[in-house]
Amino acid sequence: MTVLLVRDGREYLLDPGDRLETDLGILEVPETVEPGDTVETHLGEPFVVRKLRGPDLFDHFERTGAPMLPRDVGLIVGHTGVAAGDRVLDAGTGTGVLAAYLGRLGASVTTVERDPEFADVARENVALADVGDRVDVIAGDVTDMLDEFGALDLVTLDTGDAPAVVERAPDLLDAGGFVAVYSPFVEHGRAAVEAARAAGLSEIETVETIQREMDFDDRGSRPSTAGVGHTGYLTVARNE
Repeated sequence: MTVLLVRDGREYLLDPGDRLETDLGILEVPETVEPGDTVETHLGEPFVVRKLRGPDLFDHFERTGAPMLPRDVGLIVGHTGVAAGDRVLDAGTGTGVLAAYLGRLGASVTTVERDPEFADVARENVALADVGDRVDVIAGDVTDMLDEFGALDLVTLDTGDAPAVVERAPDLLDAGGFVAVYSPFVEHGRAAVEAARAAGLSEIETVETIQREMDFDDRGSRPSTAGVGHTGYLTVARNE
């Protein structure tokens, strides 16, 4: 079981039996370790053992590009109600953040990544998230595979050809199922909406994914000036 060893903002991702040299001394992880335990370096410096959770995986996954942020994953979950036992097709795997989160919810996920090297990295990340039994990473073009799927509860798309898949949504989704398209540009979101309308989907909605962190200091409280927190646009539609 891979765990985090945490101290004062430091985080080391290690397995039982691992040995790591740091400026605070040598960390040797016992073969048997549980979340909440304390592991000391040979100099007596303590680190707390933490179980990996979703935000930790986001921070420590190997990156192949800009991953989907946890807040955007939350929007997809909230808008579609995806839950344990659901069947999900995810296209545009990237780092595998969304697929791993959905797998940790108990959904059965097939995720398709066009770049074989990215797919290899995603498989490693899925294994780290301990959801390899629920998340299957496939390398290829999702538009060539659509006839292999059906009766899905959710289709999630983070690809340039998402509108072409949205057009097929009625053939892919079970009654009441959702399609969710994550778009970096508003024009791409518009194309997804037009495809959803042409396909006869309902409850079509597009939202900008934006979040502002708050600053609190002696002068007062206000939104952070470090950026507007925009990441993209999420379009959700439902099959009748």
